[in-house]
Amino acid sequence: MTQHIPPLRSWPEDARRGVLGVFTDIDDTLTTEGAITADALAALGALKSAGLHVIPITGRPVGWSEPFAQAWPVDAIVAENGAVALVRVAGGRLRKLYQQPSAERAENFARMQRVLARIEREVPGARRAQDSAGRETDIAIDHSEFTQLPQERIDEVVALMRSEGMNATVSSIHINGWYGAHHKLSGARWIARTLLDLDLDAQIGRWVYVGDSTNDVLMFEHFPHSVGVANIRRFAGQLSHEPAYVTEGERGAGFSEVARAVLSLR
Repeated sequence: MTQHIPPLRSWPEDARRGVLGVFTDIDDTLTTEGAITADALAALGALKSAGLHVIPITGRPVGWSEPFAQAWPVDAIVAENGAVALVRVAGGRLRKLYQQPSAERAENFARMQRVLARIEREVPGARRAQDSAGRETDIAIDHSEFTQLPQERIDEVVALMRSEGMNATVSSIHINGWYGAHHKLSGARWIARTLLDLDLDAQIGRWVYVGDSTNDVLMFEHFPHSVGVANIRRFAGQLSHEPAYVTEGERGAGFSEVARAVLSLR
């Protein structure tokens, strides 16, 4: 399927000229081999310096995201698939914003720990992600970061999560599960409204989304200017909605291509 996605160079100039901001995934979109590269970090800075809004939105935990929310030139980071956001406030401190009230989060957290234990007990080879200690609103099973799970085991984990009434999605490295109505798209709408006083749906044609895996399909579906970095080809045949364009470069190099395409007309 992905070989038919138009290349990024076919993105019309008029569309690029009107861009107000960029939402982006983090793992294997901004990062390469688990770390942000100099070119991707410079691309974030160039977008911000040009006056664009830049908001990473990730399945990673809020605890894991804190140092990057402090250090990267971004408006905020939305973590745990839209459930919680980190925003810098006066003095450089970080403020946490949640979509769920505290009592609901506590109840869901206890339920999720029981599901996590069941997955590790019943699915051969399944192990919680090493960043699990920083998670507040979801659970994650590692399938490609430090543990390699075959596709049939990934499917088993997803099925088990859903049998427990959870939402489940697969990123390039983890299988995430959570309780609640939030997801990356609702998280993007929420942070745009909360932080920028902006109706994202009314202006979605002036925003770009950049991603790399199956947990980005909702964003690919709704953002007319969506871009997959080249390593999205790993998920050929698994995407219910493909991005509008694909970069030549993989991971951080691909994100840098998107930034250059946006900034070339400014």
